[in-house]
Amino acid sequence: MRHYAIFCLFLGLVNPLSGLAAQNQRKTPPSATIAVSDATTSRRNLISIGISSAVFFGFNNAVLAFPNKISDKYDDRPKRRGPQPSDLGVGTRKDNYGEEYIGLKRCGANGAPNCFCSTENPEDDPDHFIPAWVWPKDMDKAQAFQQLEQVIQGYEPGQDGVDGGGFQIVKSDSKMGYLYAQFEALKNGYIDDFEVAYVEGRGDRACQIRSSSRVGYLDYGVNAKRVNYIAKQLRSKGWDAPGVDFETHRNYAIQNEVV
Repeated sequence: MRHYAIFCLFLGLVNPLSGLAAQNQRKTPPSATIAVSDATTSRRNLISIGISSAVFFGFNNAVLAFPNKISDKYDDRPKRRGPQPSDLGVGTRKDNYGEEYIGLKRCGANGAPNCFCSTENPEDDPDHFIPAWVWPKDMDKAQAFQQLEQVIQGYEPGQDGVDGGGFQIVKSDSKMGYLYAQFEALKNGYIDDFEVAYVEGRGDRACQIRSSSRVGYLDYGVNAKRVNYIAKQLRSKGWDAPGVDFETHRNYAIQNEVV
């Protein structure tokens, strides 16, 4: 019984993220350690804390992993997926001047070079803005988004060294004209959110795009490489689908060391 209590204390008190902060490529602050009370903590609480720690730091990572990841090599490493934003999708937004418009979530006011969005104002935020993708004239909206889903389903995890943790399409509605997918980094489990949406008033055949990191400041080119890969596949099917041009996004390229 004594050894069992010590084992539970170990599970509850050891912070599995200690010593790993330096390995986090996106320069995020270390997670807070788990605290337990003093000797008055009951054995029942110790057992509960131990099990909760194991689930959160161990089993939970396996449950959340995408099945199309390229390797199991880093499964034992704590993952920093970050919380899913609560305001994704097409909605009412405000620009830098407080004016309302309909579009996708903005990239943020801190100027972090880890996000691209077509519904940003290119004059107000040229670093984050990228052009919309336009589907061929012989398609309607539903057909275009069905083809877009097929292209995403054919995405290659690990291409150009990114998204090795795999991906999943969370929502796809061709009638509405909306697709939302999540992409994961292999080592540290960072989740990036990727959206494509048809927005009334922003082009008859235009798909607005948003690709953004949840955690950290830099993305080391991940979002650009993802956007460019998908755009290339769409261009091969007749779409007008520009990617991220590092000549026009020099600040992003330099900060993320991709040039």
